[in-house]
Amino acid sequence: MQKDFHYYATYAAAYMAGYSHEESMEICYSAQLVDWCSKTLLAQLKAPLEAATTQLQLELEDMRVDILGLQDITRIWSSFHFLPYDLHAEKKKCARSYRNKYRLLCNTNGSLLVDTVNLAKDKGLQAAGIAMHVLADTWAHRYFAGTPSLVINNVNTYFYECIPTESDKEKTNGPKGGSDRVYEDRLIVFRHNPSKPDNLEERFFVSTFFQGNENSVLNLGHGRAGHLPDYSFMRYKYVPAWGDYQEIFKDNPSDYWHAFCQMVYALEFLRGKEPSFQRRRYAWDVASPWKEEIQAILEKRQLDSCEDWKGFDERLSGEEMEDFDLKKYQDEYKNTEKKRKNETWLGRFFEAAIAQKSMVTNKIFRSGNMLAGISIDVLKENIALPGGV
Repeated sequence: MQKDFHYYATYAAAYMAGYSHEESMEICYSAQLVDWCSKTLLAQLKAPLEAATTQLQLELEDMRVDILGLQDITRIWSSFHFLPYDLHAEKKKCARSYRNKYRLLCNTNGSLLVDTVNLAKDKGLQAAGIAMHVLADTWAHRYFAGTPSLVINNVNTYFYECIPTESDKEKTNGPKGGSDRVYEDRLIVFRHNPSKPDNLEERFFVSTFFQGNENSVLNLGHGRAGHLPDYSFMRYKYVPAWGDYQEIFKDNPSDYWHAFCQMVYALEFLRGKEPSFQRRRYAWDVASPWKEEIQAILEKRQLDSCEDWKGFDERLSGEEMEDFDLKKYQDEYKNTEKKRKNETWLGRFFEAAIAQKSMVTNKIFRSGNMLAGISIDVLKENIALPGGV
């Protein structure tokens, strides 16, 4: 997902869940910061590098693809962007190395999602925002894995956008999902020039170069499918190798609506309104008054929905939405003495990020899968989280 959903849609979900404008701003800021908190940024702040929640393109280009480099990549991307669904999934007649990667496939409503939301309970607004980023990405990034793998993440020339026909729109009376709908399939062509934006009219989309090396960083996540999983309007179908070449259909407008309503429910739990967080529960009733307006934004064919979401947010709360400013809390962190850095806004974000990464990678390690390396759960082991270095 992109800023439009992680920042602006997360604000709306938090506000609907009962948080104040100020609290909602902190939650959505934290959710968006997950896409910016790289080791490069942490080094500039002299903050703990263990708190990295993403990797910049330049960082990935310089990464070694030996076992240690691959484990570092997997720890970040599986913990925050491609949360594994089933760490014990079975795959018959395959090598252990392939099975371990297959078990890192991202999907919705897995046990690790419950662990992620529960981990954020009573840990502050920063932890809530991180959990919402992870939750939302399970919907956009499902069927891809947060570890480099040609076999798992590659796509081929069979890749089509599925456009609802006019008669279908009339029949369904608005934006709805479902395999019984009538679509027109239009071939998508991927190109490999990141200097040119995606072209919606000609259906040319930027993706990573094909790289036959199984462990190349170009085969990380949904890079081979470009930004298509991140566009809320997109419906597409393709045939991944991990699925025995059976066609996969992705309905992003439906998935994003589910993601939004699940965020509202999760945030109600974090706020104390719900007694527990359970899988496959959604705050349909809370979001329903705004369903038509939200789904219209989700269906709108555009590369960036920030302005539409921002307008919706300001109508919803009656407050002015601040734009995301990466430097907003940096001076506070840099100017605070070392022993008190964990009390700053960014210090609390870094603590929550380290806890989330530790929890996920420890679960992967305990499942017998070494792709994220040897790991301990810092909270269960009662280990102090690092402050500034």
